[in-house]
Amino acid sequence: MKQNLSIGISDFKSLREQAYYYIDKSLMIKEVLNDPSHIILLPRPRRFGKTLNMSMLRYFFDLDEATENRALFEGLQIYDEPVFELHQGKYPIIFISFKDIKALNFKAAIEKIRDLIGTELLKFKFLLQSDAVELIEKKQLDTVLNLKASQSQLESCLKKICKSLYSHFKQKPIVLIDEYDTPIHSAYNKKYYDEMILFMSSFLGSVLKDNENLYKCVLTGTLRVSRESIFTGLNNIKIYSLLSSKFNDKFGFTQPEVSKLLEDFGYGHEVEAVRRWYNGYIVGGLDVYNPWSVINYVHSHEDGFKPYWLNTSGNDLIKEIVKDSPYSVQVEIKELLDDKPLIKTINENISFPELKNTENSIYSFLFFSGYLKARLVEHSDEADYYNLAIPNVEVKRLFKDIILNWFEMTFRDKGRMMLNALFEKDTELFADILGDCILKTLSVYDVDKREPERVYQAFLLGLLVSMGEEYEVTSNKESGYGRYDICIIPLKKNKPCIIMELKQIRKSETTTTALESALLQIEKQRYATSLEQRGYTDILKLAVVFDGKRVWVKS
Repeated sequence: MKQNLSIGISDFKSLREQAYYYIDKSLMIKEVLNDPSHIILLPRPRRFGKTLNMSMLRYFFDLDEATENRALFEGLQIYDEPVFELHQGKYPIIFISFKDIKALNFKAAIEKIRDLIGTELLKFKFLLQSDAVELIEKKQLDTVLNLKASQSQLESCLKKICKSLYSHFKQKPIVLIDEYDTPIHSAYNKKYYDEMILFMSSFLGSVLKDNENLYKCVLTGTLRVSRESIFTGLNNIKIYSLLSSKFNDKFGFTQPEVSKLLEDFGYGHEVEAVRRWYNGYIVGGLDVYNPWSVINYVHSHEDGFKPYWLNTSGNDLIKEIVKDSPYSVQVEIKELLDDKPLIKTINENISFPELKNTENSIYSFLFFSGYLKARLVEHSDEADYYNLAIPNVEVKRLFKDIILNWFEMTFRDKGRMMLNALFEKDTELFADILGDCILKTLSVYDVDKREPERVYQAFLLGLLVSMGEEYEVTSNKESGYGRYDICIIPLKKNKPCIIMELKQIRKSETTTTALESALLQIEKQRYATSLEQRGYTDILKLAVVFDGKRVWVKS
């Protein structure tokens, strides 16, 4: 009998009791137990199964209803492991999921956190009658349960609960914190970031640092937020990111898992198409599929391939970061869309305030959020270099939409004005419009490159290529004895063709000599040859010379 696929069920118990199709990730339990670290942070992209896995850990370890929960694991790989009998149902569990803590301001966020923690700790209400728990600890617990805890009391409450639980059970508890950085993302978007960072640093630091009453803690999130010192001073924490081989098959689906899933539902012949759309993530050297998209595709097979992951919430910050990024990043993203290689370093320590200011931060954020994949190409004492690429067709769609919308919204009118100026052979007006666009858009960091002409060329092409189908705009094509930079050909021959040679002024040049040199190159290399062979006689040859944000044009 074919099992049903669940969409959006992240509670392990509900999934197993209702006999939904489940891809077995239970050996994660063994990996957690065998890891020598007391604190484990597992950053993964959204919708990659973090909450379901944390729920699985909760039902496995929790001593509450241990016998009933044991049945949930029958038939799974962990059931036959020696650690099963040693650890199943043996620990008090504190489970906190911050995935829904999103608020317009800090006060509202704290209210949500106060309610979240108070609700979770209701199951420990029996501690108020325990003879093993001190009176002052009971009073502190009662304050949290009645939602009267101050901010400072919230920050320290989990550590105190750990102590009370150990006193009562004579067994150190396990703390599970899911999506720890969701409140930080929300705070960054809504402009109360500094306040939230201070709270989360105190909240996590209290329960994790020097807590002798804690057996283990497992945290998940999207990023490792580091500059803000959330995890400073924690010598017993181990972070397994997308670059780590440990836990690399525990979030997302592997190729064998996807192949079996498709076979089980009668779609085994579609493996290659599903791979193109939803595979491509590299976790610790292992190729991994986006689980959310794969499940939705199989569940809604009659609807065909769709960007299921992108259609969920969570893309607004990505769009904002790319839109506001240095123009060099936008140029390189367009190159990624053309499947051109991009070699960069990856920084595992994301700092939100610096996110839009440096290329390294932007690419690292895109990678750890699941919008790029990275394969190690060079390891050295100084740095590791990765080949970055867009993982699959689904994510490529997002980047296309971002880039096209950005150009459409910002420069369509400017591009049209420049084309009209060129066809009227008004080079002075063309230079003014182009210079204004460069001044308002390009950063000096964008053009301070070993090949600055490439940035200018991509920028100018971006302005020109979206002007409709009545013009042919090409670049770097062979003509005569070389390759021209840009060529604009009107499909109707009542307007001139334009050949452009772009040039960055060198230290030994003046504006005049640079312009003359560019025009001479057009003539010497006979760039107009291909146009002449097509019967065009009205050809405008244009030298476009740049120096930082300044531009000069001569025909």
